[in-house]
Amino acid sequence: MIIRKVFDFYVEGFKRMTWGKTVWVIILVKLFIMFFILKLFFFPNILKKKFTTDEERSNHVLENITNTK
Repeated sequence: MIIRKVFDFYVEGFKRMTWGKTVWVIILVKLFIMFFILKLFFFPNILKKKFTTDEERSNHVLENITNTK
């Protein structure tokens, strides 16, 4: 019952927004850019390109973490 009231409160509030919908669109576009576009260019998956199996990847990471040069 209380969950339904909270849900109705937010739905009704969103329907009555004027400029708030534009702000939400801007927020969602920024989140999309941060999490999808930037990940593709700045955080490539190097281990998948170098190694073929999970075991090879885990051994490489373990060796680099425990290596004390």
